Amino acid sequence: MRILLVEDDEKLNESLAFQLKKEGFLVDTCQDGEEALYFIEEKIHDLILLDRMLPGLSGTEVLSKMRQSRNETPVILITALGTLDDKVMGLDSGADDYLVKPFAFEELMARIRCIARRPRRMAQDDQLTLGDLVYHMSENTLAGPKGSCSLSKREGTLLEAFLRNSGQTLSRPLLLTRVWGMDSDVEEGNLDNYIHFLRRRLKSVGSSVAVKTVRGIGYRIE
Repeated sequence: MRILLVEDDEKLNESLAFQLKKEGFLVDTCQDGEEALYFIEEKIHDLILLDRMLPGLSGTEVLSKMRQSRNETPVILITALGTLDDKVMGLDSGADDYLVKPFAFEELMARIRCIARRPRRMAQDDQLTLGDLVYHMSENTLAGPKGSCSLSKREGTLLEAFLRNSGQTLSRPLLLTRVWGMDSDVEEGNLDNYIHFLRRRLKSVGSSVAVKTVRGIGYRIE
């Protein structure tokens, strides 16, 4: 699971990010509302931990803009505002849960697990298709005319980025961000390796779908 942590308290931001990474999550961090919206528009996160009181845009403003753009990524609001009216306002703004500071990390983990257990809204949300290709996201499996195969986590993330933007050229920096995260210093050669792996997977299931190289820019699936 990839988590976006939006918290303007630098020490708390660093502490939560460290603990979440220890639990095995991929974590991207930012500290203000405008930057949060930039990250959110990339649509690469499975969960957003959103402080309510942020510089610039508040957490509830960020949340409202998210929902207005039909971004349904789960959001846990994290805030010191703990009255009943505050909670109602936060939930009515589109939050999936509301956690009042100070809180124990164990409680945050329990709430994350609770959201992760929730069924997807529609069965087809778990399936992406293009031509003769079907990608089942929850199982991380790829199916084509000649059978099916399992994908690694990064292969699946890379394929999802392509399938959600079929026919569009995706730049190398964008793909690196989507697969490895905003703060990663991974070398571009790793992307080339995973493109090679993905092409091999497509061939193994007999699909006519191909990942094309767009020289000087990036890659496109068609």
